[in-house]
Amino acid sequence: MVKEIQLRITLKEEERSDILVLKSALNLKINREDITGVKILRKSIDARKPKIILNYKVAVYINEKLAKNSAYKFDYKDVSKGKPIHIIGFGPAGMYAALRCIELGFKPIVLERGKNVQDRRRDLKAINQDHFVNEDSNYCFGEGGAGTYSDGKLYTRSLKRGDVRRIFENLVYHGAADQILIDAHPHIGTNKLPKVVQNIRETILKYGGEVHFETRVTDFNIKNRKIRSIQLQNGKELSVDKVILATGHSARDIFYLLHKKEVALEAKSFAMGVRVEHPQHIIDSIQYHCSGPRNELLPAASYGLVQQINNRGVYSFCMCPGGFIVPAATANGEVVVNGMSPSKRNNLYANSGIVVEINADTDLPKYEQFGPLKGLEYQKKLERLAFTSGGRSQVAPAQRLTDFVEGRLSNSLNNTSYQPGLKSAPLHSLLPKFIGGRLRKGFDAFGKKMKGYYTEEANIVGVESRTSSPVSIPRNGTLEHTQISNLYPCGEGGGYAGGIVSAAMDGERCAEAATNTL
Repeated sequence: MVKEIQLRITLKEEERSDILVLKSALNLKINREDITGVKILRKSIDARKPKIILNYKVAVYINEKLAKNSAYKFDYKDVSKGKPIHIIGFGPAGMYAALRCIELGFKPIVLERGKNVQDRRRDLKAINQDHFVNEDSNYCFGEGGAGTYSDGKLYTRSLKRGDVRRIFENLVYHGAADQILIDAHPHIGTNKLPKVVQNIRETILKYGGEVHFETRVTDFNIKNRKIRSIQLQNGKELSVDKVILATGHSARDIFYLLHKKEVALEAKSFAMGVRVEHPQHIIDSIQYHCSGPRNELLPAASYGLVQQINNRGVYSFCMCPGGFIVPAATANGEVVVNGMSPSKRNNLYANSGIVVEINADTDLPKYEQFGPLKGLEYQKKLERLAFTSGGRSQVAPAQRLTDFVEGRLSNSLNNTSYQPGLKSAPLHSLLPKFIGGRLRKGFDAFGKKMKGYYTEEANIVGVESRTSSPVSIPRNGTLEHTQISNLYPCGEGGGYAGGIVSAAMDGERCAEAATNTL
């Protein structure tokens, strides 16, 4: 028989591994001689009190063999002669749309403006060292999308949008560590995700799909409420039947193109703010109630914060323990920051976006002239402001956290993980009052919630502006665009996802919808 049990185990200094922890607990519950195997189903850490607790959900096999194979099977088949589905974009939504097309017997033809993961590294190096942004290959564009070199966090609240476990199992199938099936807040790591992404591409090619890099879509030929063909930057024109649009939240040229062609778009609420960076040991000491180095069984500590300030939420976003701040601009003349962590989360710093909710319907009256693109234009204004105040390069404007809240210029800045460098700037006065004022009050409130968080040892870095798309592309109940019957807006760029897992699930749903009528 198999028995599932819940365990709450106190962390002890002498314990060296999860297995030792489990064995000591299981001895209290089940006759050890009857146990033929133990499988961890779920693991989380409760560090709310000084007495840290490890929470486990385990399956205990009693006089029965341990199940080793996954219950999930991925039925990929040769689709080289199948009906084509064109997919624009090769981030999580586009990748999983392509994989699902293959399972359903259709041939995915992927058009990605950026480069493959290997070649993309050179362009990331150019941003960090030379301050030059390749507008088609950067931290947002290229194989795997924005997630490839921006962490690989898999936590999602979108549990009703699809089978989350299926997405995780597929990542393991393509090379991710099976630890992601267990952890309460799973994470692959920036150093390991590129190989997983490459394996997904190789699966698509192996079974007859196509993936075309450095292939930017520049125009749609629309007749009788259908896209008849796609125009590429290289001058080629492709006839299409069904199009899945999975271009991500930063493909502004696509939003401009659709708006120019009078294809329906909608302004969408979003959030913007800054990145805050602390030495990791400060966050560890706060979360784990320790004065020295954290216990070796504990990961680098993370946090989640939220506060209502003047009827708007101020909250942490994409928290990266043991991570780096990276330049996420998609064009020269703008500065955008994001965060990432390697798989071991062993860097000296912890960073997180701290952002303010922006209601597209009420908060942007001066941008109404831009219609559904008003949020996009507001984003651009702040990113250009960060560029000029940082010194007109990828050097980012920054301020000590305490100086920002108290409204004074920082005479010096703390060390940072942000490779292009920081420049002291008065972000407290440069940011629009709507955002800056709420951030200052938010940080003050967070310091009261987490004693030690409010410190001059932390920097804030501007701007964190690409939390989600400020534009949504409307679709109907069959996931088709409300005007264009063969266009399937998908993932973060369409306004239907907020991370790797939710985008992947939406990609699968769009693939099922697009193939349903062929």
